[in-house]
Amino acid sequence: MILERLSILDYKNIIQADLSFSSKLNCFLGNNGMGKTNLLDAIYYLSFCKSHNNLIDSQNIKHDADFALIQGYYLENEGKVDEFFCSLRRRQKKQFKYNKKEYEKFSDHIGRLPLVMISPSDSELITGGSEERRKFMDVVLSQFDKEYLQSLIRYNKALQQRNALLKSDIQADESLYELWEEQLAAEGQIIYTRRQRFIQEFIPTFQYYYSFICQSNEEVSLAYESQLSEGSLLGLLKQKRERDKILGYTTVGVHRDDLDMRLGEYSIKKVGSQGQNKTYIVAMKLAQFDFLQKSQQITPILLLDDIFDKLDSSRVEQIVKLVSGENFGQIFITDTNREHLDEILKGINSDHHLYEVKGGEISRL
Repeated sequence: MILERLSILDYKNIIQADLSFSSKLNCFLGNNGMGKTNLLDAIYYLSFCKSHNNLIDSQNIKHDADFALIQGYYLENEGKVDEFFCSLRRRQKKQFKYNKKEYEKFSDHIGRLPLVMISPSDSELITGGSEERRKFMDVVLSQFDKEYLQSLIRYNKALQQRNALLKSDIQADESLYELWEEQLAAEGQIIYTRRQRFIQEFIPTFQYYYSFICQSNEEVSLAYESQLSEGSLLGLLKQKRERDKILGYTTVGVHRDDLDMRLGEYSIKKVGSQGQNKTYIVAMKLAQFDFLQKSQQITPILLLDDIFDKLDSSRVEQIVKLVSGENFGQIFITDTNREHLDEILKGINSDHHLYEVKGGEISRL
């Protein structure tokens, strides 16, 4: 999967850009706040129908513009070029088109353009709440498992309905609770099983990447935590129903799942240094890349946003060795440091493009 050309109009601080890319490595150099991350975010948007860091669509439109457009041309493995088009308008529903045909549901698009992004905001995986870690699992699984994505959508709708009943001032019929609880249990079991299987397969690859980058004997581990390991979700929902009515929300289910992220015997959140935390996250994301590549038989696009910050030179060198290898396809890298990019370019013999980003304007060097 190769992004050959990209056109952007009034997306965040990018007024207009028409870019052609290298099939291997594309480097974007510029100071903070110039628009490097916004460019990567536009590519992310074309894969996920949403921004990586701003879920309110209207806020992705340049502040003095009425609409924003993103258009990408992707080369498929068979040599076919597909066009993907997105338009965002204030106070209107966004449009998303594949070869000029509009999608009926945005979920139909997810997985068509596999992508992995590593960015500074990923630190939330460690420091943030459980929602961030569930999102990590959901983003991976939804890109290749349509049944999982549909179960997740149905589960969240049923959860919304049960929570509305719990908050209602009017006494709801018990049969309504049973209806939504049965759906939560059915979809929740699918989600639980897929997440459990995914983490089991994911852990060895994640540990390999961590060891390769840090070049030490530090041990890292991941454990999937779910209330469904205690028993049937349907039974748990019935058991907690009266308590949930008092609280006004559903206290059990896969929407409470978490990942226990450990360095040695301790939570990395408590003992990890900045370098260890960054290495942990980069290893998780590279393992995500590996998992998607094997699951879909398509090499995802890799976006690396300022990933060398807070890493010592030896870890930077190891990451450069990895991304320079044959396992990775098209890569987009941003950095404020020209030396980092030059180091990467030295290790890559294939085609590459270097760009400067300044005040939302992008020019090839």
